[in-house]
Amino acid sequence: MTSHDVSHGSNGPISTPAPSSGAPSSGAPAQLSPLRRFLLTNEFGLILLIVLFAVLFAVTTRGFTTPFSLFTLGRSAAVNIMIGLSMMAVIVTGGLSLAVGAIGVCAAMFLGYLIQSLGMPWPLAILAAIAMGAALGFINGFAVVRTGLHSFIITLATMSIFFGVMVFLTRAEAFRGLPPVFADFGKMKFATYFSPLLLVTLAAALGLGWLYRYSVLGREMLAAGARPEAAELSGIRVGRMIIYCHMLSGALAALAALMLVARNGAAIPSMAGQLGQDWLLPAFLGPVLGGTLLNGGRAAVLGTCLGAFLVTMLSSGLLLMRVGEFWVQSFLGLLLLLAVLMDKLRRSYLARRNLV
Repeated sequence: MTSHDVSHGSNGPISTPAPSSGAPSSGAPAQLSPLRRFLLTNEFGLILLIVLFAVLFAVTTRGFTTPFSLFTLGRSAAVNIMIGLSMMAVIVTGGLSLAVGAIGVCAAMFLGYLIQSLGMPWPLAILAAIAMGAALGFINGFAVVRTGLHSFIITLATMSIFFGVMVFLTRAEAFRGLPPVFADFGKMKFATYFSPLLLVTLAAALGLGWLYRYSVLGREMLAAGARPEAAELSGIRVGRMIIYCHMLSGALAALAALMLVARNGAAIPSMAGQLGQDWLLPAFLGPVLGGTLLNGGRAAVLGTCLGAFLVTMLSSGLLLMRVGEFWVQSFLGLLLLLAVLMDKLRRSYLARRNLV
């Protein structure tokens, strides 16, 4: 990365400049109008794609614009966006978390155990489940910092460990005796089309946007991901920031799983697939499409929300067109690869034109 790398929050660019080396600058970035700068962002491209595919599916697919279909789309998008935000929280440090699905399922099953087996009031159980997700994230972050291994290796291992321990303790049996408030919340509709689960996701996104743009902790997280050595020299505890990011990721994964509990009306061990693998593709697609850099230092909250919504809409539209599930997954995998390549080309173009 160069000293002109920029980190994006939900409200615009967040700069994380490197310490001056005393060398003369090769030239200041070209000054662009706010409109032209926005037109060059991932967010604008995603908005165009969302509008394009929405029109395409509305015209070619029967039932895409019905109230029930739109309600279902919003409810699914709320969960997928939260999953993407969970992965983004780790990617900002240059790491990865393959365990987001396993953490989410463990938190959901813990919620079911607390309510159904121990009789804990559901508001306290929700807080305890989110704390469980953060605790499992702490284990990931602590292991990464203490061992020095890449988070890919650590979370690949903990994905199996967390899921295996959960299956052993619960005997892979679902908790279906939850209070009706969960199912009622998951089925609730505002103005026929709107799911309240979207409000939960919106609140989380706004909170993350504020964290990365205005708080000292958020800026330190971004700095630790952008230039770890420079961050250490400036007094930032990089190891601590990595642990905090994994804890935040675990809490968001738990929240995503609780939203699935509300949608299903029960805590089910298979709600994220075997080992939580069904969450991996949505977890990567949202942040990558949104412009979060895989090598860290940049958090695109709005872009992640738009990217995850686009992925959800594409999946829903293709399934309504009776495209097989296998082909949908293949298409999304290809989309992930193209997104990485196109973002690399876009950044190279902007660098050549001295626009960053």
